[in-house]
Amino acid sequence: MTDNGYNSSAMTELIDAPASTEKSPRSYEVKTYGCQMNVHDSERLSGLLDDAGYVPANTDDQADVIVFNTCAVRENADNRLYGNLGQLAHVKERNPGFQIAVGGCMAQKDRDTIVKKAPWVDVVFGTHNMGSLPALLERARHNQEAQVEILESLDIFPSTLPSRRESQHSGWVSISVGCNNSCTFCIVPSLRGKEKDRRPGDILAEVEALVADGVVEVTLLGQNVNSYGAEFRDKGAFAKLLRAVGKVEGIERVRFTSPHPASFSDDVIDAMAETPTVMPQLHMPLQSGSDSILKSMRRSYRTSRFMRILDSVREKIPHAAITTDIIVGFPGETEEDFLGTMDIVRRARFSQAFTFQYSIRPGTPAATMDDQVPKHVVQERFERLTALQDEISWEENTAQIGREVEVLVTTRPHDDSPRLSGRAADNRLVHVGIPEGAEMPRPGDFVTATVTEAKPYFLLADSGYAVRPSSAGDAYDRAQAESCGAPIQGQSSAASTNLGMPTIRARR
Repeated sequence: MTDNGYNSSAMTELIDAPASTEKSPRSYEVKTYGCQMNVHDSERLSGLLDDAGYVPANTDDQADVIVFNTCAVRENADNRLYGNLGQLAHVKERNPGFQIAVGGCMAQKDRDTIVKKAPWVDVVFGTHNMGSLPALLERARHNQEAQVEILESLDIFPSTLPSRRESQHSGWVSISVGCNNSCTFCIVPSLRGKEKDRRPGDILAEVEALVADGVVEVTLLGQNVNSYGAEFRDKGAFAKLLRAVGKVEGIERVRFTSPHPASFSDDVIDAMAETPTVMPQLHMPLQSGSDSILKSMRRSYRTSRFMRILDSVREKIPHAAITTDIIVGFPGETEEDFLGTMDIVRRARFSQAFTFQYSIRPGTPAATMDDQVPKHVVQERFERLTALQDEISWEENTAQIGREVEVLVTTRPHDDSPRLSGRAADNRLVHVGIPEGAEMPRPGDFVTATVTEAKPYFLLADSGYAVRPSSAGDAYDRAQAESCGAPIQGQSSAASTNLGMPTIRARR
């Protein structure tokens, strides 16, 4: 039974109900906060609405339905959501048929509170029942009252839902949802539940379906991606999966995020090093360089283990770019603890670090800990850390000058930038200059160029390039033609796929 008294069987009867009896279809917009998992979920929400007869809103028009896919990890997520909801209240007053839905982690956490704070919201749904969104919107219109439906456990694995991908060349593939860890700063396990793993065959079927749709790059997703296999008791499952995905014909690039140092094993490093399509890139969250703070965070590793992982990765994959997450100002953090973090950052030589100032999240153990660090102290430490990491990032990028890189093109030149943009194999952002008269690659094609200049957050390559067309570039052409209503002979329309992506080359 759900929060509003509807059972799941009654809910599913309405899922296939038409979104509207009006002649023109209702339009929608999905706004995403938070992590890559939420980005992937938003693609699924868009696919559900497409299947229910809605259409994406034009950029300049007010959508008939706005869906907020929320995050609950940081305090400003609450402020952003309720601020945006407040701005939409007058839209609702002018147009009673306009609908607002709130889903994701904050919806799972706040539940009825959202409707109490913003009674003009039509639908609230949780992390476990994304598939009910079209039915809830229709029910809210029919009943003319808000619908709140929060399931306590997953009713359907997200990646079995239809999808509208934002990119022709890249795609997300969820291999697990939920988390079995209990980090004291994190509310995600209580909102997404215990880890639930997909079967390898289902994952590979999704990858093959995406490749057939022109995708050349896949990112495997999980709250703790390298603990994959825990549910069916196979400790080596993630390494096996990396190798299997990397062998799918048509795969060009395989990435994954985010792993946990405690369960990061040598067989995973071997799979990365020995599978040419697994990219030389690793995001490994540190969180703190102090063992006492790691213990307080309930992070089940210490700095010595963290550094051993980095050493092993660099021994077997010398050109790997390693990024990390760091929290500054966790309760009880002393100056000595913070200096430990600074020391690890100097030794680790991260290509980039995503740094966060600790903020209290109600419902987490850390929220009630003693010795909360004053805001001005957190700010000062944060500024020191970011200054150090910016210096290291610039030095690490400078070392790339003169190196030949293959870039997956993601963005063509536009008014604000005269260069192509894309990602190198190690995931560094590269802006590529276009020589006069040069062939213009499509998003999804690859260009090989030499790095000529470095900045802290990106590389420049202005020495010319060679283009390698790809199936993703072909998919881009099809999408462009279809958006103009111009069919391409011998090609079918690129429909949304119910499954979650990259040609095998030797690593440079």
